[in-house]
Amino acid sequence: MSSVKLQLQDKGNHVVMDNGIARVTLSKPDGIVTGIEYNGIDNLLEVLNEESNRGYWDLVWSGPGTAGTFDVIKGTKFEVIMETEEQIEISFTRKWDPSQEGKAVPLNIDKRFVMLRGSSGFYTYAIYEHLKEWPAFSIAETRIAFKLRKDKFHYMAITDDRQRFMPLPDDRLPDRGQALAYPEAVLLVNPVEPQFKGEVDDKYQYSCENKDITVHGWICTEQPSVGFWLITPSHEYRTGGPQKQNLTSHVGPTALAVFMSAHYTGEDLVPKFSEGEAWKKVFGPVFVYLNSSTDDDNDPLWLWQDAKSQMNVEVESWPYSFPASDDYVKAEQRGNVVGRLLVQDRYVDKDFIAANRGYVGLALPGAAGSWQRECKDYQFWTRTDEEGFFYINGVRPGQYNLYAWIPGFIGDYKYDDIITITPGCYMYMEDLVYQPPRNGATLWEIGFPDRSAAEFYAPDPNPKYINKLYQNHPDRFRQYGLWERYAELYPDKDLVYVVGSSDYSKDWFYAQVTRKKDSKTYQGTTWQIKFELKNIDKDHTYTLRVAIASATFAELQVRVNDANASPLFTSGLIGRDNSIARHGIHGLYWLFNVEVAGSKLVGGENTLFLTQPRSISPFQGIMYDYIRFEAPS
Repeated sequence: MSSVKLQLQDKGNHVVMDNGIARVTLSKPDGIVTGIEYNGIDNLLEVLNEESNRGYWDLVWSGPGTAGTFDVIKGTKFEVIMETEEQIEISFTRKWDPSQEGKAVPLNIDKRFVMLRGSSGFYTYAIYEHLKEWPAFSIAETRIAFKLRKDKFHYMAITDDRQRFMPLPDDRLPDRGQALAYPEAVLLVNPVEPQFKGEVDDKYQYSCENKDITVHGWICTEQPSVGFWLITPSHEYRTGGPQKQNLTSHVGPTALAVFMSAHYTGEDLVPKFSEGEAWKKVFGPVFVYLNSSTDDDNDPLWLWQDAKSQMNVEVESWPYSFPASDDYVKAEQRGNVVGRLLVQDRYVDKDFIAANRGYVGLALPGAAGSWQRECKDYQFWTRTDEEGFFYINGVRPGQYNLYAWIPGFIGDYKYDDIITITPGCYMYMEDLVYQPPRNGATLWEIGFPDRSAAEFYAPDPNPKYINKLYQNHPDRFRQYGLWERYAELYPDKDLVYVVGSSDYSKDWFYAQVTRKKDSKTYQGTTWQIKFELKNIDKDHTYTLRVAIASATFAELQVRVNDANASPLFTSGLIGRDNSIARHGIHGLYWLFNVEVAGSKLVGGENTLFLTQPRSISPFQGIMYDYIRFEAPS
């Protein structure tokens, strides 16, 4: 196929890229993907949809004090950037001018589409630019969306253990589905295919962390079987760091490449640009990969394995050499950082500890941990090996801080000096040493510090609200309605955890949620941790470390040995993650360090009271990551 000549055909209101493998049609000058012809199928996209609702870039924006506006990005000018025997690159631009103030997002947007000779698919990327003199605005979300044919694509694959045949979009309509407590969740009561009856469908059940969104998509299992995949070879242009969660594919059939969103974080991850603030960013390229199997004896699901192999090829090729825009920085213009990360915690080991599988990244300069709320610029992340060594390659020139966090240890590391990346540089860092928060020896602990509540008890779902994929699955927390199970498990009294006899994997509920009193009212909850102490040091201070994996319009109050006393500590109102409603097991990370005077403790049994008093919704609450009680220094 590589010998087939690339063709670019201008058909007036449409333009067609064809390399003999795939034939891609875009509206002109809008730049909407209206058709993808491949392997004998005249269009992989949903032909029942309007052309503007098939394959498109979109965003949600707002001006100061205004509600968000959904905008399918349509170009006003078409241009051929490159047309050679090896590559076609075309551009659809939309320019902003002051006459559009309040009516259109103040951005210049250049959408690019690239087809290479012999390539089974096409690439797309975009450049967003806000000029200094333009008005203030914010972006709540931007992404690429593809709507596939519902008569063809029925099998969805997100990861090796998250794939299944999916319901039809018709099953979510009012005559076939029952809307549940959160708008995106629908109980399938009369689906077209009876096998889905009684299941819950919710697109948030298929969210992933940025670091794991590398390839996902759909398979048409009819012969000849065909796969449609979105491959993301780099996460540098996504906001919020490696643990930030985003949507992937869901009923539609829909496939998304999300670059910015407030999902699982709230307003903290909505970039707000002021008047006088210049900004430019390149999103992508993302590869739309198409594959097929013509062998009747070949399992169509083999296409998933092939898509993963292609993903590895794309990752190895990053940064790409082919994008024609000067705003996309090529490999030779980028820099690299090499180093080693160690941990020093004298209560764990007298020697330095290698930061095994730690996360190390470069992001805009800021405070330690600021990277998880950074949502304007690029981030570059890697993981250390077992000895703590790391290598961050392909970094765009600029000034950064180096940040890190290590599973098994609380808190955030930041290298104090600014790191300046120049084209072609190799920066060799000295051994970096992280000293996690610590005052004294561990008296007791609950959980494992990994910024997730996954190790805690996620109950079986109500049998009426099942997603069959997550039965007997490691991600059991993705089932719908688990928050309602708390009141069933603790109908009269709240959770009590006894250090030394309780097991956090069985006795610590995955989220401290509200308790439902009747159909419209809820009440806050107070959890107790009971622990024994001997030989109290009355003259010194103990330390309570509370690491929170997620919070949603919540407050943490801490009391010791007197449930009615004024709180020893209160967080105030924190969090808009919405992880409880959206089946996440974490959102943004919080770490609170509470000093406990020895005079407040007693020899024998002590009780720690953790109260979450905010209670106007079933979705308010806290997910804990890890709790530790330390002796005085």
